[in-house]
Amino acid sequence: MSKILIRGAKVLGGEAQDILIDGETIAEVGQNLSADGATVIEAAGQVLLPGLVDLHTHLREPGREDSETVLTGTRAAASGGYTAVFAMANTFPVADTAGVVEQVWRLGKESGYCDVQPIGAVTVGLEGKQLAELGAMHDSAARVTVFSDDGKCVDDAVIMRRALEYVKAFGGVVAQHAQEPRLTEGAQMNEGVVSAELGLGGWPAVAEESIIARDVLLAEHVGSRVHICHLSTAGSVEIVRWAKSRGIDVTAEVTPHHLLLTDELVRSYNAVYKVNPPLRTEKDVLALREALADGTIDIVATDHAPHPHEDKDCEWAAAAMGMVGLETALSVVQQTMVETGLLDWAGVAERMSFAPARIGGLDHHGRPVSAGEPANLTLVDTSYRGVVDPAHFASRSRNTPYEGRELPGRVTHTFLRGRATVMDGTLA
Repeated sequence: MSKILIRGAKVLGGEAQDILIDGETIAEVGQNLSADGATVIEAAGQVLLPGLVDLHTHLREPGREDSETVLTGTRAAASGGYTAVFAMANTFPVADTAGVVEQVWRLGKESGYCDVQPIGAVTVGLEGKQLAELGAMHDSAARVTVFSDDGKCVDDAVIMRRALEYVKAFGGVVAQHAQEPRLTEGAQMNEGVVSAELGLGGWPAVAEESIIARDVLLAEHVGSRVHICHLSTAGSVEIVRWAKSRGIDVTAEVTPHHLLLTDELVRSYNAVYKVNPPLRTEKDVLALREALADGTIDIVATDHAPHPHEDKDCEWAAAAMGMVGLETALSVVQQTMVETGLLDWAGVAERMSFAPARIGGLDHHGRPVSAGEPANLTLVDTSYRGVVDPAHFASRSRNTPYEGRELPGRVTHTFLRGRATVMDGTLA
């Protein structure tokens, strides 16, 4: 493989350095590097980050290829600076067996745009009644370590306890979609002033918070790991902060859209803002930002949820829940966390690469930008400003809440093991 020399990039936002890639590996990091025959990338002023890792992506294949495929989803991921994504289990058929997770894993290998690590279902068919083949999925070629019924909550406390006990045997983690189903029957948006004024069924914060409180106590009792998906309320932040203060092994994620958007947008009745969990209040948004900054929330995860236009271009009550997010995540984090002074770029690297790789057990991602490490890297032009146009997305779906909105930053290059998947802002 050819050599690539990146000149003058600010590694993790710090001092400008040169990075020499030789084959699949970072060969050297330093000043005034040179290499005969190397492809030179002039990156003065740009920020170099380790390749991003998304712990929460919906790739839809198998079964909903009209929304997304592993190929189109990984192309979207590469465009957003990601070198690895974790694919959620709510496919058709559900990824609750070794056979299905291996299929998704192999499709990821074939795509070549980023590594795909399948997430296995906790229960058979996501029905919450019987544990799925957790051990078999872990022992499969896909080596599954993260399990989730995302899209549905494991609401049965006994099933959740058993899952936590089971994954403890091989160092796995259960990722919980925290939603008490009885408290959210018919819910259409966040329960509050706006839902009352619009006459839409409300989704109370306590429906999320009560499940998180139960599950951190179960994790403490069992001595296992639990991860909270798409945490969205100020109350949830306080519960996770308390759990961590007790030494409970809990991690949590926040989505980009919950760092920026509020339930006031639902007044438009534009179904692009319909998401699970729902957009919350400004108070919640600010609490989530502070929690991500102080480490109470460990990571940013996109919850990339593609839908075809007919599932969104309809009346609010009939619309599907979810937003695409892989191609805009880094820009939203730059706007909400970096430009507000809450995080520096090293902090972004921790929350969007190092920590998600660590939680998910991906040894070759989320690695330091130093000699001898895998060349999984992304270059970001942080000075760029542009209006989001979903017509240019690599994703098969276009259900973005940011259409027409100006966002900062643009991924110019992504490298997967030394091979460019994005070059000069264009998919390779």
